[in-house]
Amino acid sequence: MRLLDKVALVTGAGGGIGSAIVRRFVAEGAKVCLTDLRVDMLAPIVASLPEGTTAVCPGDVTKLDDVREMVKVAVEFGGKLDVLVNCAGLDTGGDVATMTEADWERLLAVNLDGPFLTAKVALPEIVAAGGGSIVNVASLAGLRCVHGMAGYSSSKGGLIMLTKGIAIDYGPKKVRCNAVCPGPVRTGLLDLAMTGFGERLGLTADEVFERAASVVPLGRPAHPDEIAAACLFLASDESSFVTGAALTVDGGLSAVDPFSIGLQHVALRRD
Repeated sequence: MRLLDKVALVTGAGGGIGSAIVRRFVAEGAKVCLTDLRVDMLAPIVASLPEGTTAVCPGDVTKLDDVREMVKVAVEFGGKLDVLVNCAGLDTGGDVATMTEADWERLLAVNLDGPFLTAKVALPEIVAAGGGSIVNVASLAGLRCVHGMAGYSSSKGGLIMLTKGIAIDYGPKKVRCNAVCPGPVRTGLLDLAMTGFGERLGLTADEVFERAASVVPLGRPAHPDEIAAACLFLASDESSFVTGAALTVDGGLSAVDPFSIGLQHVALRRD
């Protein structure tokens, strides 16, 4: 068991990726405190796991008082804190001219301010435990800007830089900090987005996924469990000499020449 006797706090635990992380961590021996905005999203996850392996603290990662309570509950539950996973996030679209100021501010608040606040409060506890790991769920969009999503890409790019800053500052205190950068992941939220996109094109969600995945070398989107596996590696002692990294989990998409992707899009449009 790679996380035996470890205590972890996972934000955004009610989502597709977050819940997969919680299940994988528990299976590997960790005690996990789950947090999300809504407790009803967390209850089914807790019910599916062995008794005594999880605690729940609903809250908003953009509010310092809520974050303090999350860390407090995690430490009281497990007696310490070894791992923080920042998985809470928003996926708001829009270019600079069309995006509202409110959407921009909320996007940065959740995707960047949230990880800053959780790290700020959790770091003293992780240091007190003798060191540990922070894993930030960023995105491939933080490394390569996505068309029509300037705000999202900016927030995830900032999260990657925050990751590196924490790694530099807290490495001497035995705290590692890394980012996972997923490409497309098939979650309920992405299914919903693809359904709407497909309706405009006269396609099903599966057809949209099939066409979009044609530019991914592995030919498909990721499953949440595959992102959870990367988070497990970075949370565990197996990655003991890995810090400040931005690990792409994208089926090889970042390795593809952008011009060839453009040619593929041309071919798809002709179809």
